[in-house]
Amino acid sequence: MSTVVLVYSGGLDTSVCIPMMREDYGFDKVVTCTIDVGQPAADIKEAEDKANALGTEHYTIDAKDEFARDFIFPAIKANGDYEGYPVSTSIARPLIALKAVEVARKVGADAFCHGCTGKGNDQFRIEFVMRALMPQCGIIAPMREKNMTRKWEIEYARQKGVPVSQSVEKIWSIDENMWGRSIEGGRLEEPDFVPPEEIYKWTRSPQDAPIQPRDLELGFEDGAPVSIDGQTLAPVDLIMKMNQIAGEHGVGRIDVMEDRMMGLKVRENYECPAAVAILTAHKALEALVSTRDEIRFKKLVDQEWGKLAYEGLWFDPFKEDLEAFINKIQERVIGTVKLRFYKGSVKVMGRASKYALYSEDLASFDSQTFDQTKMEGMVAIHGLQARMYREVRG
Repeated sequence: MSTVVLVYSGGLDTSVCIPMMREDYGFDKVVTCTIDVGQPAADIKEAEDKANALGTEHYTIDAKDEFARDFIFPAIKANGDYEGYPVSTSIARPLIALKAVEVARKVGADAFCHGCTGKGNDQFRIEFVMRALMPQCGIIAPMREKNMTRKWEIEYARQKGVPVSQSVEKIWSIDENMWGRSIEGGRLEEPDFVPPEEIYKWTRSPQDAPIQPRDLELGFEDGAPVSIDGQTLAPVDLIMKMNQIAGEHGVGRIDVMEDRMMGLKVRENYECPAAVAILTAHKALEALVSTRDEIRFKKLVDQEWGKLAYEGLWFDPFKEDLEAFINKIQERVIGTVKLRFYKGSVKVMGRASKYALYSEDLASFDSQTFDQTKMEGMVAIHGLQARMYREVRG
């Protein structure tokens, strides 16, 4: 009996794959797996109900703790960013694929199936892990192989009795995990289209945010957030609480033109309230404890790390090499950062660390230990080669 494991979100793309696996690809058994990385509980339940209604053997895997600890926290330490927004969807894909591999090994699968299109990045991220860990299994991507459109999928779903929430008018594709929420599709793809307020679920409009600002203190240990206002929280609880606080104050809406891996330039809308707030605090604390050259070089390292994370190359040795440097600096990223949330903005109001490379006496104009007379020779040779260049050029 041939068996296929379908990475299942419960959305349009993956739902239409179920009848296709049986009717078009001839599989006897369709196994669906939904990976919980912090999306709403209602979405998890909806996916389970759809899978059961469509007659699959279904697995729901709670991977929230693993996602927060092993994927989000490394992203925080690397200030994980791609072209101006926190990497969120991209860092969940390797974990989702990893759990699909575990299910495939359990059920003795012959192939994998996913709902990624041929235009997106997720096909790279998911298939990399599957090929690396279970190369003997084939990979089926119906959306890519059949060159499907959303309108065609909606009509196909209706014909096969597959319940879907999308329509031709509201054709948005939404992906959520605890680190970010992406909304795309339909008119949202137009660079000059103003997104309707209804697409946002995690963040208030800044106009409707509270009039009074909200201050809090975020504590870090080894580069990872561990407490809010002195209360130690588990990784998942801390991230979810920060999502609630930052989102309530309108923080975390991001609208960017993004360059996908195959060169397509697309418009993307994101909600990342916790990510924006925590990364803002992390960068502030890192700047307090790191040397000038460490800060300069780490920006380059972080950029390379972000590119690898965006491309889904989570198990690439280059990423491990970069993290060796990143994690060494994080040993000193210990302390607290005071944040203020107000009407769509988050600002650093203060920071403190036992490893702070700061001396009040040395920085003060009234310093008693900094002998300014020692600077004359250093200033005299400043820009020496530039002055020589001007002389030889006349």
